[in-house]
Amino acid sequence: MSAPEVGAHALEALVAAAAAAPSMHNSQPWRFRTDPASRTIGIRAATGRVAPLADPRRRAQHLAVGAAVFNLRVAAAETGWEPVPELLPDPGDPGLLATVALGPGSADRSRHPRLYDAIAQRHTSRLPFTGRPVPEAIVAEMASGARAEGARLYLPDIVGTRRLLALTAEAERRNHLDEARTRESRAWIVPPDTGPYGIPVTALGLRDARERMPLRDFTGSSRTRPVPALPFERHAQLALVCTGHDRPVDWLLAGQALERVLLLATAHGVRTSALHQALEWPDLRTALRGGRPGHAQFLIRLGYGPQGPRTPRAAAAAITSQ
Repeated sequence: MSAPEVGAHALEALVAAAAAAPSMHNSQPWRFRTDPASRTIGIRAATGRVAPLADPRRRAQHLAVGAAVFNLRVAAAETGWEPVPELLPDPGDPGLLATVALGPGSADRSRHPRLYDAIAQRHTSRLPFTGRPVPEAIVAEMASGARAEGARLYLPDIVGTRRLLALTAEAERRNHLDEARTRESRAWIVPPDTGPYGIPVTALGLRDARERMPLRDFTGSSRTRPVPALPFERHAQLALVCTGHDRPVDWLLAGQALERVLLLATAHGVRTSALHQALEWPDLRTALRGGRPGHAQFLIRLGYGPQGPRTPRAAAAAITSQ
């Protein structure tokens, strides 16, 4: 079977889908290199778009690139190629985190039903959810999707949820006390319509009037700024992405699992937001596991409610080279 021609427009569409993936502070820490002759897209780490204090090992950067790889796989299958990903393909080039070759295939949504449309729809919501629980069938589908990508989705009970929220709140408290980390997170806040990177101030969200939901405060202590407060959901629903090992390749696998979970949620009308703070402190990250084997990689808040504002994305042409 012959594959469709890989023209400039097709490659740009694939890169745009990949770049719609989530990343810490909307840093979009990737660069793409396309090779039409070999039908290959390489994804490199963008060293200048990182948070050295919050992500010193570049674990979150690898998660973001893994999520971009998954989007690229879905978009390639949708448009008629068989995506063949390779993670960390060149030991002599550690900056090259992944390649995706485009082999002969046919347009096929059966492997990722509804997920291609969800790529453009998915974005974080930092707004209150209604408290209506996500049905077990949808949660089970998300857990199955994580397993298919080499990860596990831990779904805590009420006691476990309270413990995860408490660990996240402790991380947020530490962030507020650490002036350097506060400066680092504040540097990612940008005015609206000023560029493709960072978090627009209009997308920062609200404070929880009950102070139960420890969403990230990018500016420091919430008591120092007049941010509107509304009551968030009384009973949060969380999901923790975990892997068996904690190597760079596992971070890339976790990123693919994370994006598959987020896109499945989006396809079902479920909103998501990140509670990543505890993962940025080694002792708290270990405590997230609660004594279970494996390594915590990402904590997701699930629910129903408003979509919330979108964050911008860099144009595909600006982040691609040949």
